[in-house]
Amino acid sequence: MTGQRRKARKIAFQVLCEISTTGHNPDKTLEQLLGESQLSEVNAGFTRELVGGVIKNKQEIDEYIRRFAPAWPIEQLPVVDKNILRLAIYEVLLDNRVPTKVAINEAVELAKIFGSENSAKFINGVLGAVSTLVNN
Repeated sequence: MTGQRRKARKIAFQVLCEISTTGHNPDKTLEQLLGESQLSEVNAGFTRELVGGVIKNKQEIDEYIRRFAPAWPIEQLPVVDKNILRLAIYEVLLDNRVPTKVAINEAVELAKIFGSENSAKFINGVLGAVSTLVNN
């Protein structure tokens, strides 16, 4: 199950990066990547919920990034870091279906795979600060 959820998050992250850099249609991008993924329908649904939730709440999520990473203007954050943060902040503060530690760990793992040398540490620090807003 964890492997499937991680894969679902990875696809959600990839969709978010693609739409934020290319302006492609989110639904078409999502369905294309899901079609290539072999995820179960439950986990494909989870991916859809993550992408939809981040898109719907993007302004609010970006305000949290501005608040907890004030030294980094959101416009100057690398696309990878910005979208990992968006995904994790959505899961931690708005979705509340997984424990905070799990969401942070998954975000750090994505940063290790896709980010720069410093991404994982940066993501972990910002999300550690964000996690002070929740009690789980």
